[in-house]
Amino acid sequence: MSIPAPATIPLPQLSMGLKSFSAEDPGGWQPVLDQARIYDRVGIDRLVVSDHVVFGENLDEYGRPEVGGSAGGKQPTGPDGHWLEPLTLLSVVAGITSRVRLGTNILLAALRRPVVLSKTAATLDVLSGGRLDLGVGVGWQREEYEAAGLTFDGRGKLLDHSLEVCQTIWREPRASYTSERLSFEHIHSMPKPVRPGGVPIWVSGTVNRNVARRLARFGSGWIPWGDAAKDVGAGIADMFALVEAEGRDPAGLQVVGHLPLVRDGDGRPDLAAIAAGAPALVDAGVTDVRASLPLPKDPTELEDTLGALVLAFRGAVGRTD
Repeated sequence: MSIPAPATIPLPQLSMGLKSFSAEDPGGWQPVLDQARIYDRVGIDRLVVSDHVVFGENLDEYGRPEVGGSAGGKQPTGPDGHWLEPLTLLSVVAGITSRVRLGTNILLAALRRPVVLSKTAATLDVLSGGRLDLGVGVGWQREEYEAAGLTFDGRGKLLDHSLEVCQTIWREPRASYTSERLSFEHIHSMPKPVRPGGVPIWVSGTVNRNVARRLARFGSGWIPWGDAAKDVGAGIADMFALVEAEGRDPAGLQVVGHLPLVRDGDGRPDLAAIAAGAPALVDAGVTDVRASLPLPKDPTELEDTLGALVLAFRGAVGRTD
């Protein structure tokens, strides 16, 4: 088994989502780009964007864990919500930032032809100075796979196939590959990603053997889903045991965990109290601490708020940078 090299980036990290969707036409996306610039300036370590290519009309499926959704979850837009393609958006963000890492949470990688995905990701990684992280998962919506001419029920194997092809092309100067889905010999694809092992892959999913096998084969990090995201300490223990059973030492795997939202007496986010939740997550094994809170629309107020959050977080986890 080829084991991905651990990412050489500061730990623990503070990450935040960049809202790349809107329930209605926002009339322009400049505020999203402005927010990305602020993330970069104040010291947020990673920003992540989500992915939907198309929608069907059965959005209640998002709340069904048996098809990959989250129990009690609700899709944030209707079928006509506006969703930006994540790799395209991150390409624009890469050009207006210099240090923040750029991630997907999550990319439905199997919807893209793997040879094209490998080239797109490598290009973005090189142009951003090696800042790309690909968070990937199988998703929950049958209609997206059907619209791409793919089989929803086989989406786990499709994802594994896509990751296998990408990593083969990223790592081999003269790549050959054979499977029941695809065969090629002696292909050349340059430039390669900045890291010798390729773009870091973060595997999303619940604690089960299929996800553990995928994480063991391809992963630099894990994005817990379902019950594992709610009790991340127990999830890490269970997942790492499964990964070890697959022949991979889980030491060095990065893991996402979420800070709880805490409000002050006036109902506003209490930044110090929110950051105070980080050490417990880090002690449980989380390396990528995600914050989600209501953010001011005014750019100056937004920058002040995020700057204060970064300082509180770094103080809570003992970072001095």
